[in-house]
Amino acid sequence: VRETAVAVADTPVRVERFTGFYTLFRKEWMRFWKVKVQTILAPVLTALLYLLVFAHTLKDHVQPFPGVSYTSFLIPGLAMMSVLQNAFANSSSSLMQSKMQGNIIFVLLPPITYWEFFCAYVLAAVVRGVVVGTGVLLVTLPLVDVPLRHPGWVLAFAFAGSALLGTLGLIAGILAEKIDQVAAFQNFLIMPLTFLSGVFYSIHSLPPFWQAVSHFNPFFYMID
Repeated sequence: VRETAVAVADTPVRVERFTGFYTLFRKEWMRFWKVKVQTILAPVLTALLYLLVFAHTLKDHVQPFPGVSYTSFLIPGLAMMSVLQNAFANSSSSLMQSKMQGNIIFVLLPPITYWEFFCAYVLAAVVRGVVVGTGVLLVTLPLVDVPLRHPGWVLAFAFAGSALLGTLGLIAGILAEKIDQVAAFQNFLIMPLTFLSGVFYSIHSLPPFWQAVSHFNPFFYMID
């Protein structure tokens, strides 16, 4: 028995690179994909309702830019708003649920590096955000003509914006001790910054002072 134990101890163990990252990412992917009606279809429906309500009430009264209808202006902002909000919700809710259910220990105990932990959660948030944003475009574009002249920049901003919000969600999930704190972070920071970033209006219609204030909102650059 001793000889066998020594032989096993001396045998090099081959650990596949990125195994921890892939496993944790797949776990996060399956977590929101299993309930896709709630995590994907519901945000798409919410964006569609925003479009129907605002387009019906303002399309004949507001022209954000010369030659651009209000509905054409609204759709890209709704898509990006959905990307940002769902990226934040994915990482923050995942960590908070794991804390509340007590299974966060099964993520912390395995030999997963901090870098793998971070990348898995953020990439899963990016995937959910981009999937929801794509769903919003697929549902709304047949209704309104919105030319996409620079799809590469669209993907770059969607990826960067969702990665930033996924990181903020990760920070919120780590710092929060109860679900109310995550909700407060989303309701009092993420939501106001999103709604005041020019999703539903052009900042060029604002007085000069409020235009200057809007440029201090980082969400403005993601959506604009």
